[in-house]
Amino acid sequence: MMTEFRCNIEAFWDSEAEVWVATSEDVPGLVTEALTIELLTSKLRVMIPELIFANEIVPIDYTGSINFQLTSHRQELIEVAS
Repeated sequence: MMTEFRCNIEAFWDSEAEVWVATSEDVPGLVTEALTIELLTSKLRVMIPELIFANEIVPIDYTGSINFQLTSHRQELIEVAS
């Protein structure tokens, strides 16, 4: 029987470093950054399986899928002159 591992990933825009930063309470040790959301997502596709196996969240012989939800937040200030 196939199973599914689900996790939530939070991403925010670091305006000083000009990168997206991702962390997760569901995946211990997950902290990564990238210039775009697309690059961040690519990195997460590699890092999430590595970390869930390393942290023994799923067994090494796990057969199934990994479903992650990436929630991003970006806030900017727009100066308007009158």
